[in-house]
Amino acid sequence: MPELAEVDYFRKRWNPGLGHKIEHVLLHAKAGVFKTSDPALIVRQLAGATLLSSEAAAKQMLFRASGDVWLGIHLGMTGELSIQPADYTPQKRDHLVLVQKTHSLVFADFRMFGRIQFHVGPTAPDWWANIAPAVLSPAFTIEAVAAFLRRRARTPIKPVLLMQERFPGIGNWMADEILWRATIHPKRLAGSLTEKEIVAIHRETRWVADHAFKIIGDAKTPELVDPPATWLFRHRWVDGGKCPKTGALLIREEIGGRTTCWSPARQKL
Repeated sequence: MPELAEVDYFRKRWNPGLGHKIEHVLLHAKAGVFKTSDPALIVRQLAGATLLSSEAAAKQMLFRASGDVWLGIHLGMTGELSIQPADYTPQKRDHLVLVQKTHSLVFADFRMFGRIQFHVGPTAPDWWANIAPAVLSPAFTIEAVAAFLRRRARTPIKPVLLMQERFPGIGNWMADEILWRATIHPKRLAGSLTEKEIVAIHRETRWVADHAFKIIGDAKTPELVDPPATWLFRHRWVDGGKCPKTGALLIREEIGGRTTCWSPARQKL
């Protein structure tokens, strides 16, 4: 599933459409991505509107259009945004197409685990306003992280890092990367972490998020860019993969329902 930086990368793909009028809207009204929205309302409100702005938060993205229109997109596991010619013919997997004079903005999702959300009104809808403060925001403090870990004291730290109410946008690979850099075993109970280790979790969460934004899907590159080989990311799915710090073999195991990778030589239980 796309995480913080990947979501922001896909959001930028639609930015050429900002400031342009949406001539008409094409969609698959019965597609599962519309399970929490009204396709007829989307067509009625977006046709003729001008796309004004875009932003990303956590694993979601938001596009504002004239007429107090809020279009939210969650990519799920296989969702993707692209920009195509104005005369583009939608494929089966293309569930929403915003046709403009010079190009078409396409949302595709062949497994339909993604979601389209929609709202008309002067203020932000709950599904956007209630997203937790970003991990790079001033609100993401060491004290807030420590309090959250205390409330999840009996839960292994790996699934805690995936809880979007405190770590918005952090997904499976980012959580593994954070723990590897903080030298904390993913099975450690959240309540067992020392003050120093909590500081390390906070520090590495911000570091990984900040550098992921700078590396993955940089605006200067046409495709997603993987982090360098000095990151765990490049080794975690390789059979026989080795820790880029110690050279020791990595371990993969399911923890909290998610496949997890760590270095036993670096992350002691």
